[in-house]
Amino acid sequence: MTAIHGKTPQETAALTRRVTLLSVATAVVLVALKAAAWWASGSTAVLASLADSSLDLVASLATFFAVRYAAVPPDAEHRFGHGKAEAFASLMQAGLVFASAALIAREAVGDLLDPQPLRQEGWAMAVMVVSTVLTAALIAAQTRVLRQTASVAVSGDRAHYASDLASNLVALLGIAASAWLGLRGFDAAAALVVAALLLWGAVGVFREASGQLMDRELSDEDRARIVELVTEDKRLRDVHQLRTRASGPYVHIQMHVDLDPDLTLEQAHRMIVAAEKRLLAAFPQADVIIHADPHGRAEPHGGAFAEHAAE
Repeated sequence: MTAIHGKTPQETAALTRRVTLLSVATAVVLVALKAAAWWASGSTAVLASLADSSLDLVASLATFFAVRYAAVPPDAEHRFGHGKAEAFASLMQAGLVFASAALIAREAVGDLLDPQPLRQEGWAMAVMVVSTVLTAALIAAQTRVLRQTASVAVSGDRAHYASDLASNLVALLGIAASAWLGLRGFDAAAALVVAALLLWGAVGVFREASGQLMDRELSDEDRARIVELVTEDKRLRDVHQLRTRASGPYVHIQMHVDLDPDLTLEQAHRMIVAAEKRLLAAFPQADVIIHADPHGRAEPHGGAFAEHAAE
């Protein structure tokens, strides 16, 4: 996902707050509906979907609070801000999904070995249809927000609900096969498919969140855009030791650039400030540091990390 979205931190925070509130509300409704459907039908596939939605509710609550904490401005103890709270929430989401998949798989295997007839299949199917529509609407709203932000927490939450949407469809198929075709084991088999989908989604969430926590670089596209913006002024050349990282809704950018050694300090300062403004126009959520080197006269400096980054 590109970090360029043209939104200020305040606009990003407002978008993520609204969509996470919608996520929590949707999860509460889904859990209530699916609990009633499972109680009435005894379907293992509905139980699998209920377990998924229950953990979605926990994850949505974590995301709800995480995006608000991540948007808190930097303070004396957190000079780089609080953005990584989103990545921590996403890691928790991934762990919950792994646990959910394991529990669902255990229930499904038990039901495959000893299949039970379903009850109130029509009620169960109606609830799953409603759940599918609500989940699809939420995913659409989250997708719109992610086109405008780079929130890893919202991305992780959407991954949960994408898995939930798939589990709803699979559960519907399993219930229909059991009710109309008399294939009792198909309901449990559908639950196993749901477990596999959950595991796949959890891996993606884990990778994205761990990338932020390990300070993975921005995409090649973003890094190339950064260099292009800085060097629009041809007096700024040889961008080197470029280092970037994402932190929730924010990105951090630092680099060295070569300038004519005969420039005055004031001239160099004005050129650097102009470059920073160009970057902030494209990355409103960025923290930018640009270090000026005299072209052809700068010895290696910046510490071991900087030297490795330049290799």
